[in-house]
Amino acid sequence: MAHSEGFQKLAADAKTRIKEISIDGLTALEISQKPAIIDVREESEWNEGHAEGAIHLSRGIIEQKIEEAIADPNTPIVCYCGGGNRSALVADSLQQIGYTNVYSLEGGFRAWKEAELPITKPE
Repeated sequence: MAHSEGFQKLAADAKTRIKEISIDGLTALEISQKPAIIDVREESEWNEGHAEGAIHLSRGIIEQKIEEAIADPNTPIVCYCGGGNRSALVADSLQQIGYTNVYSLEGGFRAWKEAELPITKPE
């Protein structure tokens, strides 16, 4: 999906303030810290399949619902979207509201699938 120039600038700016994590980095983090994996895509994307063990908090509601889902602001969180831009915006937003250990998955769900990691589809 081609993104507008304005959206690309917004995501690039957010990426200057956040931490991105690769699939390999995520695998290492899962062993040491057991992060919460959050799918920030739209519900229709989630319903087509998502990372096994992920919770769904779309970009449109995550700031409203994050404290219910993850009360401790020091919990390691890895956000992903389709390709890594929306999750960068979410990671930036979560940091602004006080979450201290947030990552955006480089390459998003596309990278997850390419790495042949487990995928779940709702029934």
